[in-house]
Formats: sequence, C-alpha cells, structure tokens
Amino acid sequence: MFDSKKCSTCQRALPRNAFAGNKSRPDRLQTCRRECSAEHYRRRQEVKGLSARVKVPVPRGFKRCPQCRDVRSHDQWERNKPSSDGWASYCRACRTERNREASFRRRCGLGQAELQDLAEQQGRVCVICLAAPPEQVDHDHETGKVRGVLCFSCNAALGQFKDRPDEIRRAAAYVEGNVWKPTLVAPGVYQLPS
Repeated sequence: MFDSKKCSTCQRALPRNAFAGNKSRPDRLQTCRRECSAEHYRRRQEVKGLSARVKVPVPRGFKRCPQCRDVRSHDQWERNKPSSDGWASYCRACRTERNREASFRRRCGLGQAELQDLAEQQGRVCVICLAAPPEQVDHDHETGKVRGVLCFSCNAALGQFKDRPDEIRRAAAYVEGNVWKPTLVAPGVYQLPS
C-alpha cells in the first residue's frame, strides 16, 4: 500500500492517517480527508438551517462534555467500549442528571420543569399537611395519573393506606377521637361501629 493518498476535494496528497476509515472502499479509506469532510458537513447543516458542533481541541487523557461543555479528565467519565473513543458521551455528573431526568419522565410522565410548575401551583407546600415542602410525586396507582406533589411523610402515609379512601376515613375518625372499638356481641363475634 501507498503511504499517501490524494484527497478528492482539495486534491492534496496527504498521509493515510489524514483520512477516516471506510470499509466499503477498496483502500478502506474515505475519498476526502477528515477536514474536507467536516467542512462539507458544516455547509450541508447550514443549508438545512442547522449548525454543526464546533470541534474543540482537547489534550490527551481528557474529553469535552457536550452538555456542560467542560473539558474533564478521563477519570470523570464512565467507560463505554462500543463508542469510538471508549468513553461515555457525557461526563459522570451530566450523565447522572440525564439518567435521573429520563427515569423520572418514564415513571411519572413529567419533566423537572413541569414538576416545579405543579409545586408552584400548590404554593410550594404539601397539599395534605400544608406545612412541609413538596418533594414526592403522588399518583393514582390504578391509572398512573399524577395527583400532586406531597411531602415524604404524607406520600408514605397514602402508600401505607394503599390509596383506599375508606381506610383513610376510618383513620381520620380514629385520630379525631371517635372511638373505633368493636363491641363484643357473642363469644368471638365482634360488631364494628357504623
């Protein structure tokens, strides 16, 4: 094989490592060098009204995160063998944030902004105890529909009552002082108060 190749765009003879790989070509290299391909791609994006990412030079052992735009050392990235460079697309901090957001959206059907709007509509307090800040999304377990944002304690309490209104009413009557003791009618037979 030759040590150089001619770029089909700029017509310059360059070393083989200036060209990206292409397994379908006989010489297994692209027809134009990397820089010419990048410029062609940038022009195509502009025609579509889009912008191409600007390639930022990064020192060896570092990578730039597209979300926070920080250049971080490889110890702040997760490994990802299938990717071209062997590292994840986003730094650990951004990846954690993205995964949390995606998981929350899958489970609740809400984004963080929508959750903040819902909490704002509630006056930034739990709608049951009216004291604690809302931090837990409450939803109907049958339909999956979000009902509101509650404090941890109130949300846990509803979960313990399994969202059964009759149990919650009995608990409220008990707390309000209405005695809820069964009456012994016969040996082993108790009558519940109505």
